[in-house]
Amino acid sequence: MTPRGKEVLHEIVETYIATGEAVPSRTIARRFHEGLSAASIRNVMADLYDEGYLSQPHTSAGRVPTEKAFRSYVQSLGMRRLVTAEIERLRAEFGRFATVEQRIEVSSHMLTRLTHGVGIAAAIPQTNPALDSIELVALPDKRVLMVVMTRDRRVHNRVVSLDVAIAGSELESIRNYINRNFAGWALEDVRRELASRLEHAEATYDAVFQRLTVLYAKGLLEMEQAPEVHMEGASNLVVLDLHLTKEKLRELFQALEEKKRVLELLDRFLEQPTGEVGVHVGLHEIHPSMREMSLIGLPVRLDNGLSAVIAVLGPIRMNYSRVMSTVHHIGQAFQSA
Repeated sequence: MTPRGKEVLHEIVETYIATGEAVPSRTIARRFHEGLSAASIRNVMADLYDEGYLSQPHTSAGRVPTEKAFRSYVQSLGMRRLVTAEIERLRAEFGRFATVEQRIEVSSHMLTRLTHGVGIAAAIPQTNPALDSIELVALPDKRVLMVVMTRDRRVHNRVVSLDVAIAGSELESIRNYINRNFAGWALEDVRRELASRLEHAEATYDAVFQRLTVLYAKGLLEMEQAPEVHMEGASNLVVLDLHLTKEKLRELFQALEEKKRVLELLDRFLEQPTGEVGVHVGLHEIHPSMREMSLIGLPVRLDNGLSAVIAVLGPIRMNYSRVMSTVHHIGQAFQSA
């Protein structure tokens, strides 16, 4: 594509983003700084059409940029710089939350608020995280709250019912035993070592080990490794002109309700370099109803080894520069908090 063709194409994309209507050559001629005639613009647009950058929805209508055109446009963009005060405010807001789960939730909220799109954030856990500590709390009706915290800042809670109540002092002894002996160990290694120790005959004569055996059988130190996913702002899609029938819009919402489908969207960012914003234009391979949608995302690697992805799902006509900048700066704040 020639420099002039690229400039014309990007003018068409920006006009289409602003209006949502097919773009005629005379509109671009009025916007073009070199004073080219509508006839000259038509010739350039004809070349762009032949090269697959433009489509023509109707015989007499103007041209509409294709996914290929949007990809070219996105590659030409730089990211806007948020003011320092705004960046510091984002970091301070993240700093209020101690766990990754909380930061994931607030990320999706921030993304939605600042972009008016669908904010998505997910924590991708390590396959075998290291134990930080456990907490055991006696509850009424012979129940125990088991809290497991890992070094990747994840927290897992589980309430179990017992046949015989365990006293608070015994729970404290169990907690101290595990925290003192196994903090920093990989969870799989902790479970393997505990299973070995609990098999010894002498352990059955120790009250603490007897209680620990019960809690171990109830799933103590077992953590779900499923990603933590938060999504907010799907209702924003209702007011957009996505050229979808009511049935197709319903299918879109059903697709977004599937955690597996959302993770498929985010998976495409996990292989790209950390801290690099990626843009995917047209998502019909995920679901036909997402043909006119784009996804802008960023992979984040934390010091504890946890991976996270933050992203914004929006219409193909979104303000790419603004959304890319927002994703980039929220990702930086998330990582540095």
